[in-house]
Amino acid sequence: MLIYFFIFISKIVEVSLTTVRTVLLTKGEKVYAAIIGFFEVIIWLLVVGNVLDGIQDDPIKIIVYALGYACGNYLGSIVEDKLAIGIITMNVIVKKEDGEEMLKVLRRAEVGVTSIEGEGLDSKKLILILHLKRKRKKEIIKLIESVDMKSVISITDTKTVYGGF
Repeated sequence: MLIYFFIFISKIVEVSLTTVRTVLLTKGEKVYAAIIGFFEVIIWLLVVGNVLDGIQDDPIKIIVYALGYACGNYLGSIVEDKLAIGIITMNVIVKKEDGEEMLKVLRRAEVGVTSIEGEGLDSKKLILILHLKRKRKKEIIKLIESVDMKSVISITDTKTVYGGF
């Protein structure tokens, strides 16, 4: 029974590390990704060695391994979301007459904002472009929603931003 617990927990840890390592690589954090990869491989070798040892006589190890893998994916995505590594670009589209107020609110929150005039179906629009750390995403969305202006928000991951405000 102890071996099943070891396989399950170790696989969760290993797959969670894989998720975080993959995100770090896509964000350009090569050194941290390499360090995590080192520990990830050690755990993987230990787990696979235990799963393969006597697998013909104990196929339950396969189920426990697969369950650990599935739970590791889930937990890894939660951990990655909590770490919120990286930068996002947020585009906020508001009516032009509401735009100046929204600009003031965002700038008071120390957010760099660039505005561009646009045109919607039936009115002039202001497109506000914000680059910010992913950790601030929920805070800024709440701030925008608290202004009580009808707005459209789109968010994309951004690898690099040069310059700043």
